Amino acid sequence: MATSSAEIPLSILDQSPIAQGSTGAQALRNTIDLARLADDLGYRRYWVAEHHGGPMLAGPSPEALIGPIAAATERIRVGSGGVMLPHYSPFKVAETFSLLAGLFGSRIDLALGRAAGTDPLTAFALQRDRRHAAQDDFPAQLAELLAYLDRRLPPDHPFARLADTLPGRPEQPAPWLLGSSAQSAVWAAELGLPYAFADFINSEGAPIVASYRERFDHARGDGRRPYAAVAVWVICAGSDPEAQRIAASGRMAFTLLRRGELIPVPPPEEAERFLAADRDARPAARDGVPRGAGARRRVVVGDPDTVRTQLLEVVAEYGADEAIAVNVTYSHEDRRRSYQLLAEAFALEGAPS
Repeated sequence: MATSSAEIPLSILDQSPIAQGSTGAQALRNTIDLARLADDLGYRRYWVAEHHGGPMLAGPSPEALIGPIAAATERIRVGSGGVMLPHYSPFKVAETFSLLAGLFGSRIDLALGRAAGTDPLTAFALQRDRRHAAQDDFPAQLAELLAYLDRRLPPDHPFARLADTLPGRPEQPAPWLLGSSAQSAVWAAELGLPYAFADFINSEGAPIVASYRERFDHARGDGRRPYAAVAVWVICAGSDPEAQRIAASGRMAFTLLRRGELIPVPPPEEAERFLAADRDARPAARDGVPRGAGARRRVVVGDPDTVRTQLLEVVAEYGADEAIAVNVTYSHEDRRRSYQLLAEAFALEGAPS
């Protein structure tokens, strides 16, 4: 476990937020711009998310974004955070990420999730066969995908020869499993995968990550070791009040999302008026960290000293090997500045000293 800020790898999960009055196309260009900045600052990896059918987030296809991001950067690892595997053929995902690895070598991560990344109607629209709801066979999908990458399909399997046709060989992506519940930790441990836990969805995941480590140590005999990253909502600004002001936009958008109201990311002034009038959206405190009342979501928001202290506390709580910062802001410049200040607070190699 990392014990000081200089020892903790920092990464970014980008959901490509769409600001009110802007466009999805601009949000995608902002993602490329932010990835270049993250590469310069010394972040370890840059992941892009998968969300469908809403006006707030512009990233439904991480596999389409990863190539342009990797081409625009030099050192940083680039990947999915993640591919929602239930929507896809395991073979198609294996081919796509093999291709990316063939182009960009060892820089490509393939992080996989089970969630739909959208509402039930949009998930149904994503299905090729709409005669009935798709079956829940995620463990089988995951096992098949990993078998393509590792050439572990049995010789008598009908798809066995396909593992040799992946276009990027000998390069291949590094697979991860994402999760926000206990079951994902079980699968990650049993399959020997690194595990990224979404604290920004469920802030009570420390026991789940602990169980992942324990199960991994008992399940593996091949020399692999557990590796856990914690993804945390982080907004950093020049002062605590300014950071809270910037954070209001995301708080309003996600408060309404939980009620089924989908909106682009509002400006902070509008969000502050909404939050002041909406009792359910007012922040509660847990261990000194503000969070939406009843939402079980932690946010780390403040100036560099505040953010460094609180993020180190989260990392220690999880015993995490890495921290992944995620946020949604109205202003792209505020988001750039947040990641610049975070890099400085943790003395990343590319950050100004």
